[in-house]
Amino acid sequence: MATPSPGYSIIVKVQAPSTFTATSDLTALVAEAGAAITALDIVDASHEFNIINLACNTLGKTHSQQIRDTIEAQEGFEVLSLSDRTFHMHQGGKLQTTSKVNVRNRDDLSRAYTPGVARVCKAIAKDTQRARELTIKRNTIAVVTDGTAVLGLGDIGPEAAMPVMEGKAVLFKQFANVDAWPVALDTTDTDEIVQIVKAIAPAYGGINLEDISAPRCFEIEARLREELDIPVFHDDQHGTAIVTQAALNNALKVVGKKIEDIRIVVSGVGAAGHAIIRLLQASGAQHILAAGRDGVLEPNTTQRDEHRQWLADNTNKEGYSGSLKEAMVGADVFIGVSAPNLLDERDVAAMNDDAIVFAMANPDPEILPTDASKHAAVVATGRSDFPNQINNVLAFPGLFRGLLDAGASNITEDMLVAAADAISETITADELNPSYIIPSVFNTKVSPAVAQAVAEVAERNGNSSNRVVKTQDDIDF
Repeated sequence: MATPSPGYSIIVKVQAPSTFTATSDLTALVAEAGAAITALDIVDASHEFNIINLACNTLGKTHSQQIRDTIEAQEGFEVLSLSDRTFHMHQGGKLQTTSKVNVRNRDDLSRAYTPGVARVCKAIAKDTQRARELTIKRNTIAVVTDGTAVLGLGDIGPEAAMPVMEGKAVLFKQFANVDAWPVALDTTDTDEIVQIVKAIAPAYGGINLEDISAPRCFEIEARLREELDIPVFHDDQHGTAIVTQAALNNALKVVGKKIEDIRIVVSGVGAAGHAIIRLLQASGAQHILAAGRDGVLEPNTTQRDEHRQWLADNTNKEGYSGSLKEAMVGADVFIGVSAPNLLDERDVAAMNDDAIVFAMANPDPEILPTDASKHAAVVATGRSDFPNQINNVLAFPGLFRGLLDAGASNITEDMLVAAADAISETITADELNPSYIIPSVFNTKVSPAVAQAVAEVAERNGNSSNRVVKTQDDIDF
């Protein structure tokens, strides 16, 4: 059964009689209409009326209108306005720039801008690596999209993708103090995207590719990684993979199984599925079946692109042939990054004892967690209204924090493994249970742990270009 969501939160301004029971009558009406009340304030009052702001979570636009109609049907109550709190949050965008320095007088101006700034420019021209020391490059990420694969919305274009990119930048700052900026490109041409990102790269310490459709995202990422000297990360692939692996690490502890022994079925062979499988293998998984729309990919078959071909060539060592549902029989783990309602209770019941189900399609999973939990020992989802949410925000802020701190020039597979391990290890043995295999996104230990783990790998493997940061006393002239 659907539950009211903060994503459909509204504020209803109501004129109500100034009687002792008016506010309780109002809350009863709204609750009976199925909303979840989160706040109520009397914002104005008189002898005849009270003006009440009531905030509540709803099921969506239609439900919000039903709540309005319910209130207005009550004698003496009038709805003065109804506003969508999500749209309010986005008014004028979610980002702004702020200055780290104050320009209060001519002396400040002479150092921040002309003529003093020219000396800093010449120092960087002499050694461009000093841009990391003397500009925002040290702490700034470009969040790049073409708007072709946004959330569960698909190809909606660069303008419509901007609210998501802004949100990503907010999360970078909130969780890891990384300055990020949306770069929405009005082109879907692979060559053009690569050229544009290369052209803007001097201003940034890293590139986060976001919501670019497969298979183009693979080529774009690969070419940029090859041609740039800053880290390039496709979050839809590797962020999802990191958090999935972290959750699986702990789920296996709960059920007492080892990754090298289990049989894993992955539904979804796009960007996320491909990256998850590669990271599963890097973490020790030996028995993986990858299922697309037409069933499990088989060895010695020709696939329509090189990434599906890699999956066909590197999974399903037993040569299994069959559908997703058939592959579920005897599986230990199901990981879904595909489409809603592909499985039912019987499919989970057919898995091995102590099964693990990660149904992560958004907003509607491959199987409802409530149904999966009837037979699985551990269930995770991509949704925030069930336990064990697989959320990329656990990975990307800390990952880039570590990359920037280390001055890393690229991202390696062992960094991704280290990030996953760091996330899973923030949950102690005393805390671990079937409903708590992955930390909350608000767990303040996560991003620092990921950052430290990634930076340590970068420095250990010689992938760090960090210089000694000069102090005010020893800066070069």
